Order: sequence, then C-alpha cells, then structure tokens
Amino acid sequence: MKVLVVDDDAHVLRLYKEELEEEGYEVVTAGTGREAMEMFERENPDLVTLDILMPDIDGISLLRRMKDLRPRMPVIMSTAYDYRDDFAVWASEAYLVKSSDLAELKATIKKLLSK
Repeated sequence: MKVLVVDDDAHVLRLYKEELEEEGYEVVTAGTGREAMEMFERENPDLVTLDILMPDIDGISLLRRMKDLRPRMPVIMSTAYDYRDDFAVWASEAYLVKSSDLAELKATIKKLLSK
C-alpha cells in the first residue's frame, strides 16, 4: 500500500516516512501543494495524509482537487491547529491533530486501508 504524505515541514515528512515505512507502507512525500498534486497523479497513492496550512496551495483546496479526481480514496487531514469546525475538512475520512506520537495516525491509516 502506498501513502502520500503532504506537509511543508521537512521534519514531519521525515518522521512520517520513517514510521510508516516501518509499518510496511511504501511512502512518497511532498512539501508543497503543487508537488502534492504531481505526486498524487504520478504515484497513484492508496491514501493521503494532508497538512492544511501549506505555503502555496492550502490543504483544503488540495483535498477538493484530490476528491474530484478520486472520490473514494481516503484522505486524512493532519494539522497542528484545530479546524474541526471548518465544514470543508469533513470531506476527508479522518482529521488528526499532529503529535509526535504517531499511534493514532497509524491506527487510522490501518483502519481506512482495511475497508
């Protein structure tokens, strides 16, 4: 299973990539919204973790574009801030506040990919 991790923080990208590869996933990463769409179209991931605050294209706009192309593909919104009151994030399958403990993220990915 291939996971696309989208985040503008290089440390987060490295942490998620290492941790998810240990779980047996193939992981591709993107640090900008533009790069994320290129990777999304080229790599055809099974799941995307998507940061909301990005420097070029915000995560909610990316979520909409990705869902237009592949409506059934699971997307996990991942952010340091609480956006749960923003109805736009409800189009994603899950919403997580970033943490250095990735247990919740790993469990959510496993649950979504087993559907």
